[in-house]
Amino acid sequence: MSPEFDIAVIGAGIAGASIAAELAVHADVLVLEAEERPGYHATGRSAAFWEECYGGPEIVPLTLASGPFLRDGGFLKQRGALYVGRRCDRHLLDDFMSRFADTGATVERLHKHELAGMIPGLREGWNDAIREPACADIDVAALHAHYLGEMRKRGARLVVRTRVSKLERLGNGWSILAENGDCHSARIIVNAAGAWADRVAGFAGVQALGIVPLRRTVVQLRTDPPALDELPLVLDINGQFYFRPENGKVWLSPHDEVPSEPCDAVPEELAVAEAVDRFQRIVDWRIEAVEHRWAGLRSFAPDRLPVYGFDRKIRDFFWFAGQGGYGIQTSPAAARLAGQLLLGLERDAMTKQLKADLYSPVRFG
Repeated sequence: MSPEFDIAVIGAGIAGASIAAELAVHADVLVLEAEERPGYHATGRSAAFWEECYGGPEIVPLTLASGPFLRDGGFLKQRGALYVGRRCDRHLLDDFMSRFADTGATVERLHKHELAGMIPGLREGWNDAIREPACADIDVAALHAHYLGEMRKRGARLVVRTRVSKLERLGNGWSILAENGDCHSARIIVNAAGAWADRVAGFAGVQALGIVPLRRTVVQLRTDPPALDELPLVLDINGQFYFRPENGKVWLSPHDEVPSEPCDAVPEELAVAEAVDRFQRIVDWRIEAVEHRWAGLRSFAPDRLPVYGFDRKIRDFFWFAGQGGYGIQTSPAAARLAGQLLLGLERDAMTKQLKADLYSPVRFG
């Protein structure tokens, strides 16, 4: 008996929705989402920026390849970014410039006199910075909705409130059993389950890759003076914080990375306090209130690179996971590349320069 679908994608966040949209052009696709609405976890809790250097030099090609799609689709709003540091951090700024010199990312070294006025209320001692002019805000909700719409328009079937509990091999595919008793079948499984990726692999008898969810906290502050909307994204070169304006408020993160079980993440008070303390060390703005706080899980493989490709032992189990905090900004190129790898299609203009082997699960052999 033939499977019900060609491909079953597990997870309907930005990863699952984007790859399903690519695959549905060529195959019958089922998308299974555990929550009542897609994007409830990491996708819906993003700090929502597109930054060329985010994730490191190996991620830059995916980010740059995704840029034209995001700009042409109206998903980006120009902002610019500043990596800031103190005199003792100059070696880190120099190293940053060296690491990204030949990646294609646009970075410019600034000094104290050039910083004047770029960050109002900047405290004494923050003397050096790197500017990344191409940085932009991402309309994450619109991008996710675009992919959900495209996959439906192309014939993919989305089923929500269906948490997978067992994946069993059939002669020519997989039987997929959910906790609610639903059962489906598909020839190929795509693991786009984010923080649950290793757990889903275990349901299928596939060896876990060590993809670990890390909690990231974000708070929204009301400040005096209010945050000017034209301010850049500001990131500490030491990785202690980043913040940007949002409708006169400040979105701030302490850049925390706390290992977590897959869950509905909630912020811890210590992380919120650290965020506020670090913010007050860089600017003299008065914090009037912490208006909102939230946390999300960013999931990384051991080498912090994404995983795209068929499992090295189970050839009809495809990994599309481990995309950390850059999964949204790289989603157009990542989904296009993964779809081409899964279906055996030729590369196109978006993906022809990408090194697929760099992201293959075979590297964990």
